[in-house]
Amino acid sequence: MGHETEAGGSSTGRALVVYPHLKLAPSESAGAVRAPEGRLAEAVGLAEAIQLDVVHAEVVKLNQPRPATLIGKGSVEKLAELVEELEIGIVIVDAAVSPVQQRNLEQAWKCKVIDRTGLILEIFGARARTHEGRLQVELAALTYQRSRLVRSWTHLERQRGGFGFLGGPGESQLEIDRRLIGERITKLKRELEDVKRTRSLHRQARRRVPYPIVALVGYTNAGKSTLFNRLTQSEVFAKDLLFATLDPTLRTLKLPSGRKAILSDTVGFISELPTHLVAAFRATLEEVQEADVVVHVRDVAHPDTEAQREDVHGVLKDLGLGEAVERGLVEALNKIDLLDGETRQAIVNRAGRNHDAVALSAATGEGCDALRHLLDTRLIDGVRPVPLDVDLMDGAGIAWLYRHGEVLERHDDDHVAHLVVNINQADLDRFAARER
Repeated sequence: MGHETEAGGSSTGRALVVYPHLKLAPSESAGAVRAPEGRLAEAVGLAEAIQLDVVHAEVVKLNQPRPATLIGKGSVEKLAELVEELEIGIVIVDAAVSPVQQRNLEQAWKCKVIDRTGLILEIFGARARTHEGRLQVELAALTYQRSRLVRSWTHLERQRGGFGFLGGPGESQLEIDRRLIGERITKLKRELEDVKRTRSLHRQARRRVPYPIVALVGYTNAGKSTLFNRLTQSEVFAKDLLFATLDPTLRTLKLPSGRKAILSDTVGFISELPTHLVAAFRATLEEVQEADVVVHVRDVAHPDTEAQREDVHGVLKDLGLGEAVERGLVEALNKIDLLDGETRQAIVNRAGRNHDAVALSAATGEGCDALRHLLDTRLIDGVRPVPLDVDLMDGAGIAWLYRHGEVLERHDDDHVAHLVVNINQADLDRFAARER
């Protein structure tokens, strides 16, 4: 598959995108299968999100990965000719590439090579706008960079005299860099803990208001920010770019009943996000863990929409939200304006049969009122004040009630917390089942 774009413009370099497709990849042996062409197109979108000029893209089929170069010798040589012919400055390999493989490919192709993690980090770096977002990006980037300080940075293996604060004479530049990165990572983690404490105080303040929280989640570029803007009449950055939003944004949402909720727009999810990236961005997704209702915004016009749905569910389960996934998220089936008449009608009919789904277009506004009504119903349905007595030793149970209900009253004696909680029957049943 080839992909051509106009050269020049605001691009920062001519790029080649390669997706190494392992024929029997474990991630594709079960569940919704993502077509290699779709994965390649996603990688091209990622590259274009940081204004790289993608002049060619192709799928390279693999029977098994090669330890030295990941892809086969013939493919390496063929791509080397292409790199020279098209004057490529950077090759993006849409896979996890080891430091040794990266070095060998750079030597073979005589240009810069970055893998999927490196590319995503570049985008995160370009998109993060808040203090927390920038801290998260730097932490993830340094964690990744530290793993690259093994063999690939041979130019750092030189001796130099120490400067006192950098280390004594005879310490190699590689050791200095590794130690400095380690120290910076420790400092960043401390700063992030401070940010998380501040966010926790803000959440406690919101609980006292108290407005319920509705969190928008979804695959990157599913249209979350456009829907967020439509529902709240705000102007959050929304563009047809992968990872356009990196920092959680909060706005008040007015519901048809007159009640208010807090709507949270979050970072987009993506398949095969490296583990240390998920860990680094966990604080960014704390709003989702605190949410009363989670809305999964789906791009139903995308050919891989089912595979994307599974990816989002997987990340939510990793965040400890498996229970919310099991009991059913609200699904906003977005971008119906891009579908042909027959497919569009099928999606609308499907949503009509599902009490937890709405077919809509965030771009045109169609269906957004129906989503507001559904959210209103989900937040009000069956909520009533219930007196509950919980053993003070059961801190997890008390915390659960604060998360899933609205604690109206509380007084504690020596052993028991006496609570009055605004809670719906479904959550009350779940709490009772938890105690058994």
